[in-house]
Amino acid sequence: MSINEEFRPNIVAFCCNWCSYAGADLAGSSRLAYPADVKIIKVPCSCRVNPMFILRAFEKGADGVIICGCHPGDCHYSTGNYYARRRMKLLFSMLDFIGVEKSRVRVEWVSAAEGVKFSQTMNEFVETVTKLGKNVRLEDLRCSK
Repeated sequence: MSINEEFRPNIVAFCCNWCSYAGADLAGSSRLAYPADVKIIKVPCSCRVNPMFILRAFEKGADGVIICGCHPGDCHYSTGNYYARRRMKLLFSMLDFIGVEKSRVRVEWVSAAEGVKFSQTMNEFVETVTKLGKNVRLEDLRCSK
């Protein structure tokens, strides 16, 4: 990276189809800005996000990963977000073990009507990850250029 080039983090966002993805859509249609560095992956439910997906994202060069789902109690699959919350709790302890900062992963509950919250959350998360800098802890050397 040259001296003049500023660091822009690579963020992966796993968004549930029913709430968070619709919240992202509302943010876009309301012309609320959030960085283009956020790459959204639509999943049927937040419980579909396996912790291995997050570790794989880090391995492939992500600097931060955010999981967005329905608010607890409002899941279209009844208890999906409870399972997601439990899995992410285990992931956070695993991140400690392998030495990746916990603040590189975030779980947020965003409903379809919360476009403003989605935009603010993404802006805050990108700012947090930018302060942390590039993630080289789980970098896959085979994928380097």
